[in-house]
Amino acid sequence: MRSPLLDLPGAVAADAPDADVAAHYGDLYSEQRALAKGEAIVDRSNREVVRVAGADRLKWLNDLSSQKLADLRPGVWTQTLILDAQGRVEHHLTLVDDGEAVLAHVEPGTSAALIDYLDRMRFMLRVEVSRVEDLAVLSTATEDFLVPRAELPGHMGRPLAGLWAYEALRIERHEPRLGFETDHKTIPHEVGWIGSAVHLNKGCYRGQETVARVHNLGHPPRRLVFLHLDGSVDVLPPHGAPVTHDGQEVGTVGSSARHHELGPIALAVVKRTVPVDATLLAGGVAATQEVVVPPDAGRNVQIDPALRRRIR
Repeated sequence: MRSPLLDLPGAVAADAPDADVAAHYGDLYSEQRALAKGEAIVDRSNREVVRVAGADRLKWLNDLSSQKLADLRPGVWTQTLILDAQGRVEHHLTLVDDGEAVLAHVEPGTSAALIDYLDRMRFMLRVEVSRVEDLAVLSTATEDFLVPRAELPGHMGRPLAGLWAYEALRIERHEPRLGFETDHKTIPHEVGWIGSAVHLNKGCYRGQETVARVHNLGHPPRRLVFLHLDGSVDVLPPHGAPVTHDGQEVGTVGSSARHHELGPIALAVVKRTVPVDATLLAGGVAATQEVVVPPDAGRNVQIDPALRRRIR
């Protein structure tokens, strides 16, 4: 659903799948700085909102997904994943319980498949699943809000920053995004979702066997890396661009952005065996790495908690 904030002077639409919201409003770096200071808010109303109501909602979602939700307190935001039977990520939900229902926002175009799966798993439990059209997602750098869509033009009385500003700060925080840093083979360990979206000491759920096996016995085949890109090149590697090392393709670019302090940056997923000190080429652009997921992740090796910057 196209955001009315795209009609504001200077608004420029983002690229798909975010074309219904603004990439920027005319001053990318000023918007980033305001967002980083907590002074601005971002229109993310293209994200789809799913409502799960009913007395059994938390236990039910706890049994279906990767996060411990059975005792989730009202007003506390968290993240969870829906995995397939092989432990591969199908959906990423950012959610809150309001005391009557769970409200989760998901990537554009993914709610129909999520609702279809959840409906098939209801059985005789007291739960109701629906798409919510009249709520929209607004975000600061670290928090989300759900507001009536009709109130978007008021944007909560704060200056606006575009999605490009939000994405630059997301990349700086090393936070993966479904469909950007993930593909049809992604397992949670590869992109650092252990801890922020996966609880390792809860009951069984679909795909849990893979999570436990990698955590206790093995290593994921790929790992998320943060890239500092060569600032002398006036291009950003696009999503899906190959990452190469010594002439061999070793991964792909997920997201890239221009950061107001760090310059051009990116997230990529590379083979676990790529040396952590190797200089890479990301879509032909020279790049140095910062480790997000270490090569020895799994086997009870924990990701640095400082890298687990999740929405609160």
